[in-house]
Amino acid sequence: MSENVTKKLMLFFPKCECEKPIIYYLVKNYDLIVNVFRAKVTPEEEGYLVLDVTGSEEDITKGVEYVKTFNVTVNFSGKGVTRDAETCTHCGYCVPYCPTEALRIADSDTREVSYNESECIECMACIRVCPFGACSSTF
Repeated sequence: MSENVTKKLMLFFPKCECEKPIIYYLVKNYDLIVNVFRAKVTPEEEGYLVLDVTGSEEDITKGVEYVKTFNVTVNFSGKGVTRDAETCTHCGYCVPYCPTEALRIADSDTREVSYNESECIECMACIRVCPFGACSSTF
C-alpha cells in the first residue's frame, strides 16, 4: 500500500470548462481527498481553485493528468497569496490576524515578520489588514 501525500495545487480554468464536475471525478475516480481553500468558478468566466489533494503519488499524478485533459492549467506552487518582503515594514500588524501563524515574528530581538508560505491557508486576512499592501493576491 502506498503512503498518502498532500499536494497544494492551483487550477486555472478556461471559461469553457467551469461547468464540469472535475473535483467530483478526482474524488470518485482517483480516490483523492480534496480540500478547497479558495475558488472562483463561475459559468462563462475563467476560474481558479486553490486546493490540497491527498492520496497516493500515483493517484495524484493520474488525477492531475485527468484535469489537464480539460485545458485546465495546473500550478504546483498552489499559492495565490504573496508577500513582498521589500514593501513589508515589519510593523507586525498582520501577525495576530494569521490563524496558522504563517506570518509570525520569529525573533523577538529583530522583530522582523517572517512568512512561511507552506503554512498559509489563503484566508486573505493579511491582505485585508496590511496597511502597506505587502500582502497581495494573484487573483
